[in-house]
Amino acid sequence: MTEPMKKTAMVVVTYKRQELLSNLFDSILELTVAPWRIVVVDNEGSEDTRAMVQDFSERVCARWGRTIIDAEGGEDRVVYRPQARNLGGSGGFSAGVAAAYRLGAQWFWVMDDDVEVLPQALERLSRWAGDHEVIQGSRLDYDGGPFYWQYHFIVPLGIPDPVAPADFGPSGFQYMDTMCFEGALFSRRIVDLIGLPDPRFFIYWDDTMYGYLASKVTRPIVVKDVIIKRSRQIANWDIAGVRQLNSTSDMNRYHIMRNRGYMARYFMVHGDYRPLAFALGTLATAAKEVIRLLAVDRGNIMTGIPKIIMGWRDSRRLMHDPDWRPMPPLGGAKAGRG
Repeated sequence: MTEPMKKTAMVVVTYKRQELLSNLFDSILELTVAPWRIVVVDNEGSEDTRAMVQDFSERVCARWGRTIIDAEGGEDRVVYRPQARNLGGSGGFSAGVAAAYRLGAQWFWVMDDDVEVLPQALERLSRWAGDHEVIQGSRLDYDGGPFYWQYHFIVPLGIPDPVAPADFGPSGFQYMDTMCFEGALFSRRIVDLIGLPDPRFFIYWDDTMYGYLASKVTRPIVVKDVIIKRSRQIANWDIAGVRQLNSTSDMNRYHIMRNRGYMARYFMVHGDYRPLAFALGTLATAAKEVIRLLAVDRGNIMTGIPKIIMGWRDSRRLMHDPDWRPMPPLGGAKAGRG
């Protein structure tokens, strides 16, 4: 590992997708630079996944050998963290980053089980790590084509910017105020300053808000270098050949709306909450989900619409919950870079 990315821990969250996880494991073994640790958070806690991780650990050891002893006295590169219950993606990444943090990781490279890493990914990320603390690499879609990601977040509305320029320009990067836990890389100092990812989101908006919080202490970037490929085919509506609206589930629809309550609370903490603008953004989000139902997820209207309404209602409750507190910083860092 090059010096700017010393002690990089990959954090992988999986749940009942052993075939996809196997593909990710195979791709990790093709990396040209060995990660310091690979933390696998298993939200299913299954024996099948445990056996897969054990086999993967043996292959990793044969490929790269042991690694630097961590804070818990271990030197295995692969660390398995089964969970007693499904924590969702949000809880899984919170648990995984916490585990890697305790082990002494200086960098955290996070991803779901439905991606594959490209061989030179860590080399490509390392060239940015000397000057930046939050780096989002570019991705390929499951068909091998470029994947457009909305890297600019319109904070007053609480929605991604659908027309953010796709061109990276001569610098090779764009500044961003969001994040995607599909390949994001961030430093230990960021975790020190803003805390762990918030597990209360369960799914959706958790990575967006983590990037928003990171943008309060540094200048995150998205770079042109391609580092991962999505490996799960998802039905979608192609828009103008670049952007697309992907299929989703009723559970996602509920959390897309509900978690705007958490989003609003974080905006309130940082003085960015604008009630009228945020309400407009919530209306736009609901409209987008209705369009998704009609254009992509045909046949789910009778179940999908009630989930949107239920999530919207519950978001209002969260916005007025007297017991809510933001995730606390972990401390131990000076706010020098940025």
